[in-house]
Amino acid sequence: MTEMNSQKDAALAAIAAADTLDALEEQRVAALGKKGWVSLALKTLGSMSPEERQEAAPAIQAVRAEVADAIAARKDALEAAALDAQLASETLDLTLPAPEAPHGSVHPVSQVMDELAEIFADLGFAVATGPEIEDDWHNFTALNMDESHPARAMHDTFYFPESDNDSDGHRMLLRTHTSPVQIRSMVEQGAPIRIIAPGRVYRSDSDATHTPMFHQVEGLVIDRGIHLGHLKWTLETFLKAFFERDDIVLRLRPSYFPFTEPSVEVDVGFEVVNGRRVLGGDGDAPGHGWMELLGSGVVNRRVIEFAGLDPDEWQGFAFGVGVDRLAMLKYGMDDLRAFFDGDLRWLDHYGFSPFDQPTLSAGVGAKA
Repeated sequence: MTEMNSQKDAALAAIAAADTLDALEEQRVAALGKKGWVSLALKTLGSMSPEERQEAAPAIQAVRAEVADAIAARKDALEAAALDAQLASETLDLTLPAPEAPHGSVHPVSQVMDELAEIFADLGFAVATGPEIEDDWHNFTALNMDESHPARAMHDTFYFPESDNDSDGHRMLLRTHTSPVQIRSMVEQGAPIRIIAPGRVYRSDSDATHTPMFHQVEGLVIDRGIHLGHLKWTLETFLKAFFERDDIVLRLRPSYFPFTEPSVEVDVGFEVVNGRRVLGGDGDAPGHGWMELLGSGVVNRRVIEFAGLDPDEWQGFAFGVGVDRLAMLKYGMDDLRAFFDGDLRWLDHYGFSPFDQPTLSAGVGAKA
């Protein structure tokens, strides 16, 4: 035991002097490993007599426990010292903003759709929807477009094969406007009616300001005694709220649409600011001009008849405008094709926060 006590004292001194975890591990292996001096001493117990074993075993176990406790204590001290050194060398400024996590955004078209719904809901309009795969009766015939009307041409319209005609023999197509929703709503609900019909529409066209698929919103009012004055007031109120300007000035020009009579094109006054068209002001004022924005008019008597209503009792007005174009004008975009590219960089720049819900009290425009 004298030799073991000497080994123990030397081991305890080496453990206390170990300045790294690796050095400490070497002392543990030397003492408690399979070939360590403590382990070898334990193996000698098997060759001893019961009396010798009864005397030697407690002493060896006591040495083993003392060495193990010394190693554990030194390990805790070294780990604590390492942590203190790391904390001293590494700093974290808790006043800095947290890194921004990836997040989604609201597409400009969806944002403008919400803004339109908010504005027209305040004017008493409901939102109506209809199928995007439409028949030619609702898309053309019921809107007073005869068989020879150029809008029916194959180069303007995406038709389905004639084998897909409906049960009444009507040709199926991708709707070219949301006006069929007006017909369906009048047939299903009757009059009076006050709706807007936003949605996707399809035409065979593609350039910087046209795409094969785009978005429209159309409005319809059917009631007694409706005239162009009601139409102009509605459009002025809508555009002032949407562009958040009180100086919106409209100019109504006579035009022709099969589904309205009389028909008017609506121009809006604008000025160029930093190379960008900004709506507002009188288009005849110096530095200003007129921009054609939408088409409208009093609903044609034949359209009212097609919807099953009496045109001598019910009158109305309708209007239509491109949602994508409204977004471009309000938020400063210059290429319609980018709306549908799915480029995350574009969406990060022009997208809106999901929490940026438009309200009339706070202003329908999204805040930067």
